[in-house]
Amino acid sequence: MYAVIELKWHQYIVNKWDTIVVDNMNIEQWKKVDVVEVLAAFDEKAETVLLWKPYIKGAKVSLEVVENKKWEKIDVLKFKRKVRYTRRIGFRPYQTVLEVKKIEVNG
Repeated sequence: MYAVIELKWHQYIVNKWDTIVVDNMNIEQWKKVDVVEVLAAFDEKAETVLLWKPYIKGAKVSLEVVENKKWEKIDVLKFKRKVRYTRRIGFRPYQTVLEVKKIEVNG
């Protein structure tokens, strides 16, 4: 069973036991998260597809926080030619790794 969920204004296609990396959610490690914003659900061969506007009623995806980490560094380079002005700025955004434990769809 696959499900399309909405999490922090992003959409993810998930299956049971998948791991997804999302923006920082400020949740402690090994805590459980339930997502009720399920946009669609379908099986492996897409024989049964459930859609609703905007979310499927009674559907829930259970997630578990595996770890909170920093992503690799993103470099931003500013420069102005003929003035010898260069500036290099970098940052490492925080991310949360989630594992899908259970997908429940009533229907």
